[in-house]
Parts: sequence; structure tokens; C-alpha cells
Amino acid sequence: MAIEDLARTGVDTAAPAESTGRPPALKAGSIGLIAVLFMAVANAAPITAMTGNVPIAVAYGNGTFAPAGFLVATVVLTLFTVGFVQMAKHITTAGAFFGFITHGLGTVWGMASGAIATMAYVVFEGSLVGIFSYFADDAMNQWFGVHWNWLIYAAICIAACAVFGYYDISIAAVVLGVFLVCEVVLLAALALSVLVKGGGPQGLHPSSINPVKAFTGLSGNTGVKVGGAPLAAGSAAIGLFFAFWSWVGFETTAVYGEESRNPRRIVPRATLIAVVGLGLFYTFVSWMVISGDGLKGSVDKAANNGIGMFTDLAAQNLGGHWVVNVYLFLIVSGSFACALAFHNAASRYLFSIGRELPSLRRLGATHHKHGSPHIASAVQTAVTIVLTLAFYFGTVGGDKVLQGAYTYEYGLLAVMGTMAILVVQAICSFSVIWYFQVKKVHPGNIVTTGIIPAIGGLGMIYVVYLLLDNLDFAGGGGAKSPFFHAMPYIVIAVFVLAGAGVLVLRKTNPQLYRSLGRTVLADSHER
Repeated sequence: MAIEDLARTGVDTAAPAESTGRPPALKAGSIGLIAVLFMAVANAAPITAMTGNVPIAVAYGNGTFAPAGFLVATVVLTLFTVGFVQMAKHITTAGAFFGFITHGLGTVWGMASGAIATMAYVVFEGSLVGIFSYFADDAMNQWFGVHWNWLIYAAICIAACAVFGYYDISIAAVVLGVFLVCEVVLLAALALSVLVKGGGPQGLHPSSINPVKAFTGLSGNTGVKVGGAPLAAGSAAIGLFFAFWSWVGFETTAVYGEESRNPRRIVPRATLIAVVGLGLFYTFVSWMVISGDGLKGSVDKAANNGIGMFTDLAAQNLGGHWVVNVYLFLIVSGSFACALAFHNAASRYLFSIGRELPSLRRLGATHHKHGSPHIASAVQTAVTIVLTLAFYFGTVGGDKVLQGAYTYEYGLLAVMGTMAILVVQAICSFSVIWYFQVKKVHPGNIVTTGIIPAIGGLGMIYVVYLLLDNLDFAGGGGAKSPFFHAMPYIVIAVFVLAGAGVLVLRKTNPQLYRSLGRTVLADSHER
């Protein structure tokens, strides 16, 4: 009997497995297309991505051709998404990558990939808690001239995520929707103001969106100085990587399939809208900001006052200093929204794994009233608290917001999580090919389930290479810490140990082995 049929007959779809003889389920039919889209885009955090990544790409990457880097990333990620949504049409599970790869490449690959995907989403919340604390401290200082201990801001963020994670997902969707709409409206208004004025000192500079130029690094002869020394030449690879980084989280649409009203239509649509919509938006906003600031002005501000690329232009074009205060508030609220979105995604991955393994059955429980993965949410909160305290007390200068919150907790956890997700995305692309073209579980078009996923998978492998090749730069001030040097080995260790554990399980408990990663929602029509 399908889950929506159980709901109609009055059986509690959030009841424990022991009481119904089936795996626990999240609250079906809670959210629609817009809510799923809001939560996925909130993961990508447009205002944080633009304010944080564009200045780095301009100053140290492909310079004023950074918008072209976003355009290239849009194409590559769209190719990945074409295959991803083909799986989403047939497989609906809160485990997303875990379920997709298990059905495509088998249980060992599925569990190993699911383990590092779960690890990535778990640490992403901690990362966003760090940058939330940094932005909140900066805003409070500019508004009221105060500097509080950054653990206070971290505690507020963690507690709020825990509360929203406990209740029905639709409540969090409303909150995320409000914050997301506000930040998108502000960025769009800023970009349109430049367009209406015809650009800046050099006009609109259309060559900034020439995709060929995305592979051109910043010249070392810009005349810009940083700390009295000339700005060094940039690397196109850095610009491209930070462009790709700006999308991390868009693929979480699949995580909410079990709770959406018609997952096999909503998840594919939301994913494609998210990846293409974000890509066009990122390209347009970064192009307009660079045009508005001027070519040399953009590089100068990017190198010396990154946020000034946006706030100075906003004050100039949108009506004065009050806009800067609005911008500061939306950076804080946007980073919180991103932390909440990753909290929800991580909770559902933990729930999915707990539902599969008898030894972790409590982790796979759902709330009797809200249908939320409340136990997994509480575990996720506890892990985030431990991570935050570890970076505060366990790093040099960890009690300082710039070092502890921004450089270490945000920077290092974001890099490690991104590394893991990029690897999983590459594996998922090839699982699509295996599922449709090798195992032929369902008929699949050779183009959309064969050629395009192959190109997308190779593209994701290239992005992994970009990250590894520029790992020291991505690590920033935390690149000398022991944790930084351990990050690649942590990802590899989690992947290998999870895969080895499944191989042992295949020998000791074949029945459980065969069921791992196979829990899916068996309906495809409207609930």
C-alpha cells in the first residue's frame, strides 16, 4: 500500500516501524514546488554566494571575466542536472544521492557515497554557523559599535535551526521563502539599476560574459595595489572553482521528495529551475556589479574591500546609506537561512541512513505529530555544537570572530563539505548511465541518460581537480592548520570505511545488505 493510501485510511505515516511493519516515513504532501525550490535555493544562499565569491573570483581568479565563469558553471551543472532529474523521476527518497547511487551502481557505492554526502551536509551547517556569526558581529559593530563573543551569535543560530528542524517542514519553508525573496529582490534591484543607467565608467562591458574568457586569468598589470604591493596575476581555475562553489546545495531538492505533493514532477522541475535560474541570476548580477564599479574599480574593491563591490554600488544607485544597512541585515538573514536549509538536508540524510540500519533505528524515527525527523535533527544540532566549540577552543585565535568563526569554522568546513559533494555528484552522474543504459531498469533516452550525464560527470571531475589544485588558496588563513591537511583523508576515510562496512554486511547479513538504500516512496501521482 502506498504511503498516500495509508494516510487516507488514517494510519499514522510518521509512526515507528515497529507499529506498522514498514519503514518510518516523513510527512507526505507537506510542501509544493515553490517550497522545495525555496529550500534548495536557500542552500545556495545567493546573497552570500555573490558577496563572498565574486570578489575572490575577480581579485584572484579570472578578473572582470568572472561572470563568464558563472555562465560556464551554469552549462556544466545543467548537464549534471539532466541526468540527476532522470533518476528523480523514478526514485523518491530522503536519502537522495544515497538512494540514486545504490539503485544505479549498487549498495557498496551507494552507502559509501551516501556516507560522504551525509558528512558534507552535516558539516555545512557548522560552516554556515561560522559565517553567520562573522556577519552578525560585523553588522552589530557597524550599527551599535559593539563586539560580542561570537559564541553568542553561534548559539542563536544553532538554537533557531534546532527549533525549526523539530516542527513541520512547511514552517521552515515559509521562513526560508521570506528571507530568500528579500535577498533576491535586493540583488535584482542593484543589478537592474546598473542596467538602466547603461553601466559604469566603461559601459556594460559585454565581454565579461564571453564564455571563452572564463579561462583567462587576471592580468598582473592591473595597477591595483594591496597593502602597498601590486596585485599578483590571477588564476582562471580559482575563478571557475568559486563560481561552481556558489551552487552547492541546489541538489537538495531530491531530499524533500518524500514530503512534497508530487515528487516525481516537483523534484525534477525544482532542480532544473534552481540550477538554471541561479546560473542566469549569478551571471547577470556579477556582470552588472562589475560594469557598475568599472573594470579597474571592480578589481580594486574586490582586492581591498570585497563587500564594497556591492554595498558602495547599492548606496550610490539605490538611495543612500540605508540600503547598506538593509544589505548587511540580508547577509545575516541569508546566512541563517542557508544554515537552516543545510540543517534540514542533513537531518533527512541522517534519518534516511537510520531508517535503513536496525542499529540506528532511533535516528530513523519521525515525530508523531509533525512528521519531522526530530531525532536526526537533534543529533545534527549536537554535532554542530561540538564542531563550533571545537573551533572556538581548539584553534589558535579561535575566540576571535575572524579566526575562529570565519577562517576556521566557515572556511575549512565549507571546503571539506564541497570536496565531498563534488565527488558524490560525479559518481551520481555515472550511476545514471548504469541505471538506464547498463542495467536498463527503466527505458532511457541515450542522450539524456547516457551522453549528457557522461559529459556532466566529466565536468564534475574537472571541478574536483580545480579544488584539489587550488586547495591551499581555498583554505585561506586556515591552510596551515592540522585539520586542513587532514580534510582529504577524512573524506577518503569515510568513503572507504562505509564501503568496507557494507562489504562486511554482505557476508554477515545478506538480507539487510540487499535492502540498504532501497527504501523509496512508491507513488508518483498527486497526494
